[in-house]
Amino acid sequence: MFDIDQAIRKNIRELKSYSSARDEFCGDASIWLDANENPYETDMNRYPDPYQTELKKAVAKLKKVEENQIFIGHGSDEIIDLLFRAFCEPQVDKAYLFPPTYGMYAIGAQINQVEIVELPLLQDFDLPEWSQIQSIIRSKGLLFMCSPNNPTGTAYSLNSIQELASQFPGIVAVDEAYIDFSETPSAISLLSKIPNLVVLQTLSKAYGLAGLRVGMAFTHPEIIKVLNKIKPPYNINTLSQQMGLKALENREIVLQQIQEIKHQREWLRNELEILPQVVKVHPSEANFLLVQFEDTSTNFKALLDHGIVVRNRARQVEGCLRITIGTPDQNKTLLQTLKSL
Repeated sequence: MFDIDQAIRKNIRELKSYSSARDEFCGDASIWLDANENPYETDMNRYPDPYQTELKKAVAKLKKVEENQIFIGHGSDEIIDLLFRAFCEPQVDKAYLFPPTYGMYAIGAQINQVEIVELPLLQDFDLPEWSQIQSIIRSKGLLFMCSPNNPTGTAYSLNSIQELASQFPGIVAVDEAYIDFSETPSAISLLSKIPNLVVLQTLSKAYGLAGLRVGMAFTHPEIIKVLNKIKPPYNINTLSQQMGLKALENREIVLQQIQEIKHQREWLRNELEILPQVVKVHPSEANFLLVQFEDTSTNFKALLDHGIVVRNRARQVEGCLRITIGTPDQNKTLLQTLKSL
């Protein structure tokens, strides 16, 4: 049985969190003289809601979870860092990763002096069974699974995630930054079964708000309490909260864009597969394609010369460029440029 008191770092368990002015008074008032703010109205002269109450109400309704199961972070990257701070004792606990995957897990581990242990994916980039990695896991800490995975685009089945998460002795983070583009159900449905599970999502990708930095974590209320205890007092600014709420209220526009991106993903995949310089286009349930070229550097440089920027992932996956799905016109230009080579 998972025991959060055993998982949390001793110094964090004993920490008395900072209490802001907005922590000490909740409600409406006509005159605010408690937080040393500028009294002259600019629409932004007041500190933001430290717990993003209205945004969480909208997220809870959409994701069908309770508000006390939601944490809002300054992008998912802040949440990743807070998980390390809360649940990994420096130079003692471990960060378990399935490379190739999102680079910030390793960066977070290094910043927090946590040893990285790499776990093997199967040949098709799918998750192994617990029996295949059990001997490698010798300590608690954090286990990261990115689904759909960046940069491979692979989505992991809920059965595979549940098997690993239910056996792991520490905190399991499933990063679903690209879940809106996937046909695979979200691991949020596993929260009631797995108390040590944290599911990360974001408004950066499908909702088009990358510039505002709004990440979300869904997990057990006791883990939420820990994250709230150690986060900066006002980690999400007022504009980000307002724009995030607006995006959720206009979800029909987002859904239309998601469908168009998924349609373009399949069209572009089919077109790329017939190009002579393309070796393989990996299956993807994200808003990008991982494409293996015969001569990666030549194609990458040629695209740059034509003003088209893609991501060179050859160091992570041999011979591969990661290509984000653009608008129909952008995708056609990309294809025409590659054909001209």
